[in-house]
Amino acid sequence: MIYNTEEYPYQEETYDLIGIAMEIHRVLGKGFLEVVYKDALEYELIERGIRYEREKEYSINYKGVTLPHKFYADFVIDSKIILEIKSKLGVIEEHYAQVLNYLAISKLQVGLIINFHERSLQHKRVVLTK
Repeated sequence: MIYNTEEYPYQEETYDLIGIAMEIHRVLGKGFLEVVYKDALEYELIERGIRYEREKEYSINYKGVTLPHKFYADFVIDSKIILEIKSKLGVIEEHYAQVLNYLAISKLQVGLIINFHERSLQHKRVVLTK
């Protein structure tokens, strides 16, 4: 696993997503609930014609049985990137673990954590190396 590397898949796409998040943070500032930032992000994705799924549901299979509880990734961008939105004090290991779980279950390689709670936007890339 790699955090914030110079070379990784979908660099241009993640760069664009971070730019969108910076615009949202510039306009709204910090302090709103996550859902407000998700709504603003969805608006921007639609305006820019970026394909996405919001609250993408993933089932967990254990020994051939689908477990009753599911994971819900905030956004899956163009079937390539898991995008998790936070509005919390700092990005913590739990957030990385959450994205790693989503990457494992989705079989995707790149995740992006965006945190709107701080004075400056925080963003972290999570890349699973093969």
